[in-house]
Amino acid sequence: MVDLKTKILEAVREDLEAINAALEANLDPYFDLTRDVAGHILFSGGKRLRPLLMLLSARLCNYKGNRAPAFAVIFEYLHAATLLHDDLVDEATVRRGKPVANSVWNNATAVLTGDFLLARSLSLAAETGNADVIQTIARITEMMSQGEIQQLHRKGDLTLTEAEYMQVIECKTAVLFEGACRTGALVAGRNASDPQALADYGYNLGLAFQMADDLLDYTQDSTALGKAVGADLREGKLTMPVIYALAKAAPDDRHQMEAIIQNPEFSIGEFNTLIELLETYDGIRYTRNNARKYVDRAKACLEGFKSSPTRDTLGDIADYALQRKA
Repeated sequence: MVDLKTKILEAVREDLEAINAALEANLDPYFDLTRDVAGHILFSGGKRLRPLLMLLSARLCNYKGNRAPAFAVIFEYLHAATLLHDDLVDEATVRRGKPVANSVWNNATAVLTGDFLLARSLSLAAETGNADVIQTIARITEMMSQGEIQQLHRKGDLTLTEAEYMQVIECKTAVLFEGACRTGALVAGRNASDPQALADYGYNLGLAFQMADDLLDYTQDSTALGKAVGADLREGKLTMPVIYALAKAAPDDRHQMEAIIQNPEFSIGEFNTLIELLETYDGIRYTRNNARKYVDRAKACLEGFKSSPTRDTLGDIADYALQRKA
């Protein structure tokens, strides 16, 4: 039996080729340095999931034009811009197995390239000629910025609640998935239930995707993950597995967990101890179960659309959110 990742990649091979070609074409007219820095993050092995969701959503809504790949670039640009800025804020060293852009060039160049990608995404949104698309992209940039500010403000805060964590991942991840799917329906000319149904699919998928992504910090090695083991924790990011386990832990175990979390220089042995405690207090299982709940909600949002290979692929993508290794 073909595994799910292979099945998805076979179904979207031509779409990914079109998206990559559009990314290259969009960077061609710009200064060499801008193209080089943007290309460092854009062509370093990203999954292209966000632009792919826009393209598939447009197809599900019977889009008849030829500019879907070009418009889909909006969402890879937005994503890449946040990664460039995040790596600086988080003082990260590795992204997708490569040195972060600001260490290859410098902080100012990375920030300004991120700004360029944000501006370029808004320019592409304007090219759709659709005010609802422009409003969607503007909301995404606003919400993602708020999510980053909130996460920075609560960095290393052991009192962070699950509800506050959900607000952060809604802003950082879910709104971009939501917007990509909504935009696909909007450029296809839908203006009633379809954009909202696909937006709901993207929103729920985004929440599940981020929860599953947060689990990888505790379940994958650095080679598979493309960043250092325990990177989120070293950066002071408390995610659902930790938040839940801290709330359930006995006093002595909570004290031990807090000591590890508050020391950014924790050893591999200490990190493994933390993982054992996360498992003891069901932090990992609880997070996985929550992610599955949002995957199921995402798939339910597709039920109003006619059965088709595109709908099947969107359903497979939702399922794969929980199976991926990086």
